[in-house]
Amino acid sequence: MIRDLTKGDLPLLVLAVLNEGSRHGYAIAREIERISDNALSMREGSLYPALRVLETDGMIVGKWEIQPVGPARKVYSLSDKGRAELARRTEDWRRYASFIDAVLGGKGGKTGEQAA
Repeated sequence: MIRDLTKGDLPLLVLAVLNEGSRHGYAIAREIERISDNALSMREGSLYPALRVLETDGMIVGKWEIQPVGPARKVYSLSDKGRAELARRTEDWRRYASFIDAVLGGKGGKTGEQAA
């Protein structure tokens, strides 16, 4: 299954990649593709708006770095607020995936009330 990332998927994946270390935008995109064996790809124009929102919300911190050759580039790091948000979103995603799996006939357990 190869698919483009949706607007809703992207923040969680960006936070997860930045949890492993600081990266510039292009490197974030390539890391998501690498980890997913190219099953997840970045749509043009999706990443940088997501980075701006995450930065505005205080989840990540961007810092311009001067390069020995070529233009400066903005490198992003995960903030403490971003780490907490990553934990919350990861738990939400895992719960959501278990519900989908249960509907598809997986072995996911039921939560809450049992169906009658």
